[in-house]
Amino acid sequence: MGITYSQVQNGAYALVLSEEGGKYRIPVVVGVAEAQSIAIKLENIIPPRPLSHDLIVGLSHAYGINLDEVFLYKFENGVFLSELHFSSDDRSVKIDSRTSDAIALALRTGAPIYTTREIMETTGFISDKADIKIKPVEDGDKPLNLKKFAIEELEKMLARCVEREEYERAAEIKKIIAEKREEKAEK
Repeated sequence: MGITYSQVQNGAYALVLSEEGGKYRIPVVVGVAEAQSIAIKLENIIPPRPLSHDLIVGLSHAYGINLDEVFLYKFENGVFLSELHFSSDDRSVKIDSRTSDAIALALRTGAPIYTTREIMETTGFISDKADIKIKPVEDGDKPLNLKKFAIEELEKMLARCVEREEYERAAEIKKIIAEKREEKAEK
C-alpha cells in the first residue's frame, strides 16, 4: 500500500501491506535501505544501475527460476518471518528471507504476498482508508538524490506526484528536470 515513517522504531519505516479486497492493513517495520528499494519500485523509478533486489531478479530470470510467492508465515518477538517460494522446470524450493527483502523481490516480479489469517488478525488493523501516501525515504539525514535520475524517470515521478496531489514534491522534481534540461542545452 505504501511506506511511511515508523511510529514504533526510530530511524525505520513502516511498509503497510493491504489485504486484497479487504480492510486489513499490516505494518511491517523495514530499514532505510530496504525502504528505499521498495519505494523506488512503488514509484516506478528505474535506477541508473541495478539495486541488489534487481540483481537477484535478473539472476533468477537468467537461470529460469521463478519467484512464485512470498509467504509471511510467523510473527515472533516483533519480527515477521518469511520465505520465498521459487520454482524452475524441475524443482521447487523455499528459502528463508527477511520480510523486507521478500517484499522488494515480490514487487519486482509481480509475485503474490500471502500470510495466515492468524497473523493478519494479530498484527493487522482494520482501515477504510483507501490509500496511504508514500513519503520520501531518507538515508539518515540525506534525502533520496533525485539528481541521479534521468529526465524520463523524473517525469514519471512528477506525474505520480501530481496524481497524488503531492504538489511540494512535484515542484521539487519539476525544478530538477528544468535544471537537467538547461545543463543538456549548454552542452
